[in-house]
Amino acid sequence: MSAEEAGGVFHKAQGRTLDAFSAGACWRKEQTEDLQRVLRRVDSEIPLVLVSGNHDVGNAPTPETIAEFQQTWGDDYFSFWVGGVLFLVLNSQLLCDASRCPALKQAQDRWLEQQLSTAGQRECRHAVVFQHIPLFLESIDEDDDYFNLSKTVRKEMADKFLKAGIRAVFSGHYHRNAGGTYKKLDMVVSSALGLQMGKDTHGLRVVVVTAEKIIHRYYSLDELSERGIEDDLMDLMKKK
Repeated sequence: MSAEEAGGVFHKAQGRTLDAFSAGACWRKEQTEDLQRVLRRVDSEIPLVLVSGNHDVGNAPTPETIAEFQQTWGDDYFSFWVGGVLFLVLNSQLLCDASRCPALKQAQDRWLEQQLSTAGQRECRHAVVFQHIPLFLESIDEDDDYFNLSKTVRKEMADKFLKAGIRAVFSGHYHRNAGGTYKKLDMVVSSALGLQMGKDTHGLRVVVVTAEKIIHRYYSLDELSERGIEDDLMDLMKKK
């Protein structure tokens, strides 16, 4: 997707597009059709960016589950530019458990090295990563958990990102708001639009990117319905 095609604005669905796991759940087809029907109501001028998650390709993905996602939703990893900002979308399930599809992980690894090299060499205002599973929930040194990547993987990825000039990673998976900072890298974990597992209410995160910085805030659906996005963020979005 080019910056012209994106029109400077896009909407991201951060992983777990479906509830039914990919392993042949009887209601998966109905959920897919239902979600596609809802997404068709989104303004066609706003491109959708879908990030694959564990309920899309499985906790331990296979070539078959990834092929299903690609056929239904598009590439499971890719990059695009909007307004001088480079965005990288990763299939984080390959970083979690690629035991059943090692060749696909190797392909993403090679692609990512090329993309990070591009980010490090080209002048971009910012470089941002989207992936379903967070690198970490609060600290780079926290214990391994179902909701984060293993210590070895997260440290390796974080250092690669920093070297390439990546300044923010946006993730979901945790069903709660969380996040932290590792050196100059922000790890932003957003709660869910649907199922909540903590004290956060149903909502979404609004992210505004300016030439100088990346600002983000989580809004509940009630807040958006009653008051909308706050004036300071709206003013930033109106600026060219």
